[in-house]
Amino acid sequence: MSTPRPARPSGWVLGHVAGAPVVLAPSWLLAVLVLTLLFAPSVQASTGLPPAATYAVAGVFVVLLFGSVLVHELAHGLVARARGQQPHAFVLTLMGGHTTFGGLAPTPATAALVAAVGPVANLVLAGGFLLAANAATTGSVLEVLLWAGAAANGFVGAFNLVPGLPLDGGRILEAAVWALTRDRHRGAVVAGWTGRLVAVGVLVVALAVPFLEGRPPSLVTVAWSALLGAFLWSGASAAVRGGRTGRAVDALTLGAVGRPAVAVPATASLADARAAAREAGVEEVVVTAPDGRPAAYVDREAAGRVPDALAGTTTVAAVATPLPVGALVDGTLAGEPLLAALGAATAHAPVVAAVVDGRVVALVRTVDVLAALRV
Repeated sequence: MSTPRPARPSGWVLGHVAGAPVVLAPSWLLAVLVLTLLFAPSVQASTGLPPAATYAVAGVFVVLLFGSVLVHELAHGLVARARGQQPHAFVLTLMGGHTTFGGLAPTPATAALVAAVGPVANLVLAGGFLLAANAATTGSVLEVLLWAGAAANGFVGAFNLVPGLPLDGGRILEAAVWALTRDRHRGAVVAGWTGRLVAVGVLVVALAVPFLEGRPPSLVTVAWSALLGAFLWSGASAAVRGGRTGRAVDALTLGAVGRPAVAVPATASLADARAAAREAGVEEVVVTAPDGRPAAYVDREAAGRVPDALAGTTTVAAVATPLPVGALVDGTLAGEPLLAALGAATAHAPVVAAVVDGRVVALVRTVDVLAALRV
């Protein structure tokens, strides 16, 4: 599965491919242990090996399986890089693996192609394992491993093509909806909801098939299906939220998050500030430094406690909160550039001034930005 995540995950770095680290997450060790224990009975039944050798062969299979997962992820990253999308990390985890990127795919075609090559790589490997298994000595350990490799890669390739996020098939569906509607975010929401259906379907199938066959489902099957379903549900829900948030970001403007403001010099009295605000029809007042830079804003609660009789002799500085250097954004920005600028500015203060052509036009509060992005 391929996901756009900028943060490098923790784990052991095995090397670098296409400029990105190959990371072994700590949860991988648990996956190896559990899968080895699960596969061992099949190995013993097929080969008749003693217990120690059975677990050794099962362990080899699990390592080969994760090798196939790595091929899957490398296919994502190499094709993405060829299409101008730099991979950030290849990660092997409890649930298999994922490829992270520093940014989103630039076009629907790139998104679909990068998603498709992972499952295709597994299906090609399945074919190779199948051919080799047919040529191996019947009943040998090698034949068992090759048949298991063919089955595992076939399943991984086919399952990942199911059209629901966070599976690769979901990314292909997302790209298709994006291409048809010209709306990337709608694609994410549609594929995310489909992914939720897939998550529920995994658990339903795990429970229904044994009952239809007249037997109770095994505890291991139910546990792994529940774990997989929870993982898929979480990824699908994140995709739905991400799509909705992305749409909110695209619609972000100063008018949506800013509170109109008027500027007064630091020498002004509170009475002057109140008069300027009434004349402009606004409630927020920004205090400017002698060089015209927004230096503070009037604390409306503090200003409200000053009686009218004292407003003329009270300076705005007495009821103002300082604005640090850098607490400033370009009010002409919109969408993602505006969000990025606000992110940088609010690192200095929770309230920032917005300026258009050197003139203060609004105050922007972090709480208002978060409310606009809340979906």
